[in-house]
Amino acid sequence: MTGTATGGTSTDATTSTNSPVRAVPEVVRRASADAGRPGLSSEVRFRIAPEEPVFAGHYPDFPIFPGVCVVECAHRAALATAPGAGTIALRALESARFIGPVFPGDVLTVRADWKPAVGGWTYTATAATERGTSAKVRLGFRTEVTP
Repeated sequence: MTGTATGGTSTDATTSTNSPVRAVPEVVRRASADAGRPGLSSEVRFRIAPEEPVFAGHYPDFPIFPGVCVVECAHRAALATAPGAGTIALRALESARFIGPVFPGDVLTVRADWKPAVGGWTYTATAATERGTSAKVRLGFRTEVTP
């Protein structure tokens, strides 16, 4: 998936029909300087509805939002908030650590730091619910400059 770094997306990558996640990203802050932190930071919220299709099989009597869906939320948050001009494309899932569950009805907040990397960006995100941290994810993106 690719997304434009100027706020829009190509073929609406942040709500792609290829995604198992139906929640819509709500951008709180695009990649921008944060007085208390080095580099750039961003924040995006996802309202995880009980009707998410993944809950039907994960697990029927005890629904938990799958870890791969939390990573997908981080990916879509990155596409929605990318810094700079041009288009970014996912290069690598560099690391993922799952710490706490995400349940139906939770609001998942993805806060991230952007750091320049060779040919693109490193995106280090913490996904959390009101109960605390759910996951820590690091993604690598390449920059594709568009004319």
